[in-house]
Amino acid sequence: MTMTSDDVIAVLGPADETLVAEVIATGATQAELAEAFAWVNNDEALMSEGRHLPSGRVAALVDLLRSDEEEED
Repeated sequence: MTMTSDDVIAVLGPADETLVAEVIATGATQAELAEAFAWVNNDEALMSEGRHLPSGRVAALVDLLRSDEEEED
């Protein structure tokens, strides 16, 4: 099921319209977005849990979220 902007905002909180559109364009699910968000915000803890590095759509979302963070700095 394709995410809506409300779905994206439910995971990310207030977000730029461009980022929301880019996230939706990946075709990812809300669960994949939540996983990517967790990786961006706490990758050391997830690696300590033995989780595999993200791949596929989750990896693409991680890249999008990280590039958005870099633009804000």
